[in-house]
Amino acid sequence: MPVGRPNHRRQIVQSLALGNAHGLWHDDGVVRSMARASAQLHGMSRVGMVYTPPEHRRRGYGAAVTAAVSQWALDQGARDVVLFTDLDNPTSNSIYQKIGYRPVYDAVEYRFPTTVA
Repeated sequence: MPVGRPNHRRQIVQSLALGNAHGLWHDDGVVRSMARASAQLHGMSRVGMVYTPPEHRRRGYGAAVTAAVSQWALDQGARDVVLFTDLDNPTSNSIYQKIGYRPVYDAVEYRFPTTVA
């Protein structure tokens, strides 16, 4: 959810009303990083929307926010906290493993054209 979209605030308020957590690292009014954890359902919570703007990367903001929302999910009773990541991104994968995530499953997504020539 890029900052500046007209309905950004409304979407966050709705997400919070659903019981989700949003972690935001900001400094001097500037957002450095963000992540979200879903409310746990059947013992599972999903971490997503992890984003750090390029100019703020490599300073630990993303790792700290991701770890914080992950801990929040565990504190809310989640037995499993999951995070989907791009295996082609060694930087984020190394960070996720350092904060306690471990690879469990690889998936592939295929898209087929829906138009007929």
